[in-house]
Amino acid sequence: MMAATVTLLGRSLVTSRLCACVIVSKRLYCSSGKRIRVHDALNSLEAGSAIRIQGWVRSVRSQKHNLFLHVSDGSSLQPLQVVASSDLNTRDITFGCAVDITGSLEKSPSKKQSVELQASRIEVVGECNPVDFPFKIKGHHSLEYIRQFPHLRCRTNAFSSLLRIRSQATAAIDSYFRDNNFVQIHTPVITSNDCEGAGELFQVEPAGKEGNEWNSDKENPHFFSVPAYLTVSGQLHLEVMAGAFPAVYTFGPTFRAENSQTRRHLAEFYMVEAEIAFTESLKDLMKVMEGLFKTTTENLLSHCAEDVELFHKYVSPGYMEQVDLMMKRNFNVISYTEAIDILNCSSEQFTFKPEWGCDLQTEHEKYIVQHCGNVPVFVTDYPYELKPFYARDNQDQPRHTAAAVDLLVPVVGELCGGSLREERLELLRTRLAKAGLDDTYAWYLQLREFGSVPHGGFGMGFERYLQCVLGIDNIKDTIPFARFSHSCVL
Repeated sequence: MMAATVTLLGRSLVTSRLCACVIVSKRLYCSSGKRIRVHDALNSLEAGSAIRIQGWVRSVRSQKHNLFLHVSDGSSLQPLQVVASSDLNTRDITFGCAVDITGSLEKSPSKKQSVELQASRIEVVGECNPVDFPFKIKGHHSLEYIRQFPHLRCRTNAFSSLLRIRSQATAAIDSYFRDNNFVQIHTPVITSNDCEGAGELFQVEPAGKEGNEWNSDKENPHFFSVPAYLTVSGQLHLEVMAGAFPAVYTFGPTFRAENSQTRRHLAEFYMVEAEIAFTESLKDLMKVMEGLFKTTTENLLSHCAEDVELFHKYVSPGYMEQVDLMMKRNFNVISYTEAIDILNCSSEQFTFKPEWGCDLQTEHEKYIVQHCGNVPVFVTDYPYELKPFYARDNQDQPRHTAAAVDLLVPVVGELCGGSLREERLELLRTRLAKAGLDDTYAWYLQLREFGSVPHGGFGMGFERYLQCVLGIDNIKDTIPFARFSHSCVL
């Protein structure tokens, strides 16, 4: 078919065998050629079809008559190879630039890819100076290096893979709870309670509050009339909902004002929390924790195989064997007392001496996991005084313990923490009074007066889960924008 040129409103409209392109404000816009994602192009069976892709150049290789590009749009780890004739204007194409390409999808003669795009038109939408760009075309950049550029690190293979995995894991978690008849609850980010009782809170007040009209009441200076904080947990709100639904969950951001620079703490992170009514056994909670972990991980291994493999090959070589072990084996269960005995019988020189009544430190948690064959371990029945006011009192045990459980996993130590909740009104009232919280939590006591049932729940740190499954050492490399003490970039 011969090309034809016609004039439309004073501008040139050119039709060709592949597409029609309109020149508007010095940019080209295709009126034909199906716009698709790179992922879909790579998996297309329709060789010879006219398509249009938009993305970023990951590599450039020039030959005498052709230019070879690898273009990615974030939809897959593998880029699409584009072959451009030297007849096209390709002088502005550099590593990192954004492009809009139209052409014909054809079978590739190379074994490295099944298809390639024979370009008929290339437009550079956004230029990139490869000299100043912090990531180099053949560079193998560490997670520590790319962490310095939170506004650009999504352009790297490793971090774009992390973000796809994170997105898929989010969907898998929601799917698991939905399939098991949990109702999702949107718990508030701003709250008046300190669920954990540790006092690690960010207080919320309007900026420049002294000059605002709402502040006319000098005796009540708070915007919400009471001190308000960014939530450390949605648990207490879920307990409210567990008075009307058998099973509920929430999944959202939580905040801890910890002055910490460790590899497993953030000031803002995402928490998966669940609450189950009509349960009197930690086994019920452990069943959900293990099911959530294994179902979500199985989903990731199925839907994000290439992305997960990247981490297991380059970030944590050989770690896939560890993930396989966690998936195949049942999780271990030991008591806190047994854990202390294991630590005390060890020849390991711990920084913190393990003693009954003291909380387990990260070094203790990792040793226990290793001692149990590098398979996740449930540790149950912690000393009563270590747990918050809502943990159920184990009155029938020789030592004073609470019906609480932590899930310890490789790489990070504690992944999940949960407990049965104290549903007995008088016991709860006594403990709150002892802590001086009976007035603050009068509403919480009232929950036990009107149709209260035995219940329990847990929380799982989402970023720690990603650390565990991918073998990532530093939690700051599992979240798009890390927030920690003395750092709030962007």
